[in-house]
Amino acid sequence: MATEDWLLLTYKVPAEPNRHRVALWRKLKGLGAVYLQNGVCLLPKTDDHRRALKLIDNEILEIGGAAFLLESAPLDRSQSERVVARFRAERDEAYKELLDRCDDFEAEIAKEVAADHYSYAEIEENDEDLKKLKAWFGKIHKLDFYGASLAAAAQARLAKCETLLDAYANEVFVRQDENRQADSEEC
Repeated sequence: MATEDWLLLTYKVPAEPNRHRVALWRKLKGLGAVYLQNGVCLLPKTDDHRRALKLIDNEILEIGGAAFLLESAPLDRSQSERVVARFRAERDEAYKELLDRCDDFEAEIAKEVAADHYSYAEIEENDEDLKKLKAWFGKIHKLDFYGASLAAAAQARLAKCETLLDAYANEVFVRQDENRQADSEEC
């Protein structure tokens, strides 16, 4: 693994109002920043990150805080590996949470099947849930700068959820079609 250069943001903002600190933390986490400690975070050195961090730097100054935005390079390969490991660990935590939600999705489908509840409304609801899971995966994947170990498992699990929903939907269509045929025969 080659050494990597990063952008280092160190900042301090007024304690009140708390919403400024929370908004700042959300923005930085939304960019995929890894916090080394309170008020000190890293992002891979890219033009996009540089622009985003410059905007954040300006916001910090506007609310009466202090910030320093620096380019940073590791002293040696082991330092680089430790930082990359932090990035991967944070993405793996996000993928783990996604996998847990996939468990919930699969359990919901299993519950409907066990209850012999096959309806279009359930397809719509579960389809919406699957879209949310896919969007969430996309957000995590976008911030997975160094290939976290659970990325492939999360992607495979989403594919499994989609296959499960397709099978459930097909059964709904079959049963609903059978109901329509039975209703037309009674008339």
